[in-house]
Amino acid sequence: MDKMERRHEGHHMSMGGPDSFQTTNMGLAQDFWYIVVAVLGFLALCRLVNLYKARSRLQKRFANSVQYPTKPSNQFLEIWATLTALIRESSYPQLYVPSTWFSWMTPPPLGRVITLLVYWAIIISMMTANAIKHDAFFWERIGFRNAWVTVMQMPLLYLLASKCSIIGWIAGTGHERLNWLHRWVGRTMFVTGAVHGWHFFVEWQRADMVDYQMNMMGTVKYGFGAWAVLGWSLISGFAPLRRLGYEFFVLQHLVSAVLFIWLVYRHIPVEARWNVWFSIGALCFDRACRSVLLVWQNVKFRPNRSKCKGGQRIGHLAQIRAVGDSITVINIKDVHFKWKAGQHLYLWVPAIGPVEAHPYTIACAHQLPETCICNSIQLVVRKHGGFSKRLHERAVKDHAQGRKGNYTVFVSGPYGMPPRLDMYETVILISASTGASFTLPILEDLVASASTNCIKRIDFLLTTKQGEEIDFYVKRLDEFLDRAKEVGIELLVHMAITRSSSPSLPPTSILPTTRTEGKSPSRSSSWRSGGSRNLGQIRSIEDGPNSIHNSGGQEKGSHNNNNNNNNNNNNTGGGRDMEDKTLPSLTPHRRRPLSHGSADSHVHHSTTRPDIAAFIRAPVEATGGETKVVVCGGPSLVAKVRNCVAGLADERAVHKGTGAQGIGLFVEEYSF
Repeated sequence: MDKMERRHEGHHMSMGGPDSFQTTNMGLAQDFWYIVVAVLGFLALCRLVNLYKARSRLQKRFANSVQYPTKPSNQFLEIWATLTALIRESSYPQLYVPSTWFSWMTPPPLGRVITLLVYWAIIISMMTANAIKHDAFFWERIGFRNAWVTVMQMPLLYLLASKCSIIGWIAGTGHERLNWLHRWVGRTMFVTGAVHGWHFFVEWQRADMVDYQMNMMGTVKYGFGAWAVLGWSLISGFAPLRRLGYEFFVLQHLVSAVLFIWLVYRHIPVEARWNVWFSIGALCFDRACRSVLLVWQNVKFRPNRSKCKGGQRIGHLAQIRAVGDSITVINIKDVHFKWKAGQHLYLWVPAIGPVEAHPYTIACAHQLPETCICNSIQLVVRKHGGFSKRLHERAVKDHAQGRKGNYTVFVSGPYGMPPRLDMYETVILISASTGASFTLPILEDLVASASTNCIKRIDFLLTTKQGEEIDFYVKRLDEFLDRAKEVGIELLVHMAITRSSSPSLPPTSILPTTRTEGKSPSRSSSWRSGGSRNLGQIRSIEDGPNSIHNSGGQEKGSHNNNNNNNNNNNNTGGGRDMEDKTLPSLTPHRRRPLSHGSADSHVHHSTTRPDIAAFIRAPVEATGGETKVVVCGGPSLVAKVRNCVAGLADERAVHKGTGAQGIGLFVEEYSF
């Protein structure tokens, strides 16, 4: 017993255990970070190659030296294109669980699954390498090994959670696209931490020393506490629980992150605390960067009120207006920072949500013209629950009482790294309902920069259940159609209202559909021909409660789940700053016919669910260069597009000697 006591008294001072395997454990922890750095270096190298590829394509485009500048121009780029195609085909597919109650259990796409399997293989190998030896130190060796394996992942957990993400900057991706890995690293730590504690507990139980060790080693209780915090974060992070109260989830998650650091600090010995300080550094760096952004974007030391209506020293003046039963438009004045199409910001409205900041996509790609302010952006929020519900109710109340609805708001951002599309020949933009607030600014940007990109054709698809949800988009789409014709881009716009209740809404679909009722045979055959020139020109749909009419604005939910409308935080969009004008009502009225430019560019309406596979196939088969598909929607739409793109690329054997060019995919899924 004395020997056992002496052994355990010294072990909490050295997380490696006896010197015979302490060095090994510390070496494995260092090797883990060598692997992380190597992976980041590889991703940075891939990013540089893609930059070289983009530059090469744009140079050929400006020189007018080839018909299809997006085709690989040398052997190196051909090999790179083939490797890229193989990775795409193996990473895009996804299995979707179509159950209303269990859709949140949909597994990640295959690429993420492969990434997780590789990560777990590394972790498991480090958990067990030269540790499974049935001797006197069997339980301790595995216990100490997994202690190191758990704590070495801690800095990575906090780096992946940063909004000002160093990893994202190196890899060329936004913090929101790393969040899935942050969650899985935390879950992995929960398992390795359980293995660590279980082996010590079993050893103490076999020696009948549980009570003695718990009383003697004060650090044990901090270890149990840290593991409990990990477990709580794991459970509360599941989608159904997050959606019960998203504001509470964010607040408790922040508290848990700080508490976890303190508990681990008290639990581990000095030689392992560099992992804790690394985590503290990552957390402080992120908070410092966000604080600087917050001050820079919301404090104006010399506001020019003579030129900028709404210019104020602290914060921004915003107009909040309700449109219809579920839409709230927010016009933020005098924004003095730049952004890219597809980026998002965090909005804080103290008068409505004193301690809440929610992410919303900036749905206008550029400064809104014809406004009396220096620079302005617009967000469109769809009412669900919590903040978005209170926001809409306040806007309705202000309108009823004759108030303008002016509020001081604060913004932080912009965040995110949207896809680079200027190096593709064909771009396909697909969105469902509020997802158009992500794709529409991208469309605006592509049309505006037509002279500096390789794009020749854009297909834009918007599907929605209610006509009210797309009223904001129609006017801007009409303008983009005219601009596209002027700059020489073939733009085809397809809109599908799949749950129309209006008897006067004719089934004038040219879109490929998943059912046959309500389709014109001639139009169906014109689609099957695959050529856009054969597509008929359709006049606007008139009258009826769900008629599509001209109005400004748009909405998008960056991280909202269509199947769970209780989320209130992430539906955003943008459009024209209506200033002091009255926003268009959503009551039925007759819409003017489409402009000549719009008709020439093909605006197609449908009341049936579109066939996504056929919609993607048509432009892909018509193009001579590379295609990029961008989708923003719920999990079901995203999974369908993933599988369609992967299947089509495999069928056409892109970059494998057939002459078929690549098909890339960028996904923005609103599930939080």
